[in-house]
Amino acid sequence: MLRNYLFSRVLFHFVLVSLIYTGHAVSQTKVGTTAATFLGISVGPRATAMGGAFAAVGEDPTALYYNPGAIAQNNLSQLTVVHTNWLLDTQFNWVGFVLKPDGANAFGLSYTQLNYGEEEITTVINPEGTGERWSASDLAVGLTYSRSLTDRFSLGGTIKYIQQKIFNESSNAFAVDVGLLFVTGLNNMRLGMSISNFGTDMRLEGRDLIQRIDLDPDRLGNNDKIVGYLKTDSWPLPLFFRVGLAMDVVRTPFAVMTLAVDALRPSDNDEILNVGGEVALQNALFLRAGYKSLFRKESEEGLTMGAGIRFLQPGGAQWTFDYTFADFGMLDKVQMFSLGLGF
Repeated sequence: MLRNYLFSRVLFHFVLVSLIYTGHAVSQTKVGTTAATFLGISVGPRATAMGGAFAAVGEDPTALYYNPGAIAQNNLSQLTVVHTNWLLDTQFNWVGFVLKPDGANAFGLSYTQLNYGEEEITTVINPEGTGERWSASDLAVGLTYSRSLTDRFSLGGTIKYIQQKIFNESSNAFAVDVGLLFVTGLNNMRLGMSISNFGTDMRLEGRDLIQRIDLDPDRLGNNDKIVGYLKTDSWPLPLFFRVGLAMDVVRTPFAVMTLAVDALRPSDNDEILNVGGEVALQNALFLRAGYKSLFRKESEEGLTMGAGIRFLQPGGAQWTFDYTFADFGMLDKVQMFSLGLGF
């Protein structure tokens, strides 16, 4: 009891101070100074519908993205597949699996892909096309372990591989995420924190960077066919620091209403608050709404809404289907779908 109380007090004050600081801090932004910006795309229709406020919720595999320390609190092994019709006709896909071998330990595996599609290559000499096509894609694969130290406190971490490709060039990086979750005894109030993408820099490399050069074009008779390799700059990964709070403000045999708020401080943009809520009707029908990127100037993100259905089957297995609609202003709308299995 004393250990739980100390965890509660320390985490509560830490989250409170972080929320206040994030909401009022004034600092120089670093927009466009990191690689792998796809790592900032919200994962999962449930979390996205709640405005991305999910660091302290963590009841499905998408917690692998928001807070790896939360998956140990799940009671079931779960698989979730997510498809998103992302911006500008791109496709964003995510798959997450959580294995619960016992009540204390949890293992997770996640796969993230952003597909930009492909186009025909044209040049000045061949404006109708060269017959070749180019494509671009991003991916991240993560392996997670989480453990409940008590019945209320859990922590976990993720090791992940990140890759970006465009035509014949690619860059790679490794990173770690860490997170923790504390469940209080007050209306199932949960406090969560995570740090994501602490890792190596990324630098594009590939065969198109090998070029023939003339080291001294003003000098006649020298070798103007020397093969050189163009070295590109290295860029850091976007580092995300999240603190969140979630609470069941209404709990009856028929309905449960959960409200959540996350403070997010990215290394490549302004600090924001994400807020959202969920109403669960008989643990079968779910209605959700939220708002993303509060206090960020000139943000195109905003209102999010979604719904979900859960089907329970004999033996304890359950199927879930979730849908989310998100408004991105002048960048149009985004729709997200997911199918999940718990067993």
